[in-house]
Amino acid sequence: MAKKKKPKDVSAEFRNTQLTDALQTQDMAAVAFALRHGPTVVPLLRPGSRDDPRDSGEVWTYRDPATGDVALLLFSDATHKPATLPPHVGLHSPLWLRDFLATHGEVITTVFFDIAGPHPLQAAPADLLAALEA
Repeated sequence: MAKKKKPKDVSAEFRNTQLTDALQTQDMAAVAFALRHGPTVVPLLRPGSRDDPRDSGEVWTYRDPATGDVALLLFSDATHKPATLPPHVGLHSPLWLRDFLATHGEVITTVFFDIAGPHPLQAAPADLLAALEA
């Protein structure tokens, strides 16, 4: 009789423990270090194609219907993403985040980390870009 494979815990792979710790202390230097040296969990409107490693999916952003302001929501851990957001997440590198902010920083008005907790933090895209380039 063949053994059934135990399902892989994907959520264990979608986290940045250093970023979680930095958000807990609200230490901006530690947040910057964690962003420069580890991945960031990003909600996706459309997941990337498994057959195309260049396709990282389509990042979901929030547009305030009253003001038109656009917010990028990032997470230190996939378990911190509210269920009301799109179900898919991507794990993106510091280089990806730097390039994304450099490309879309003029449109994005704010970046939220772990918006629903346990330790939310808000930052300006330009500040994050400067931290990533330091």
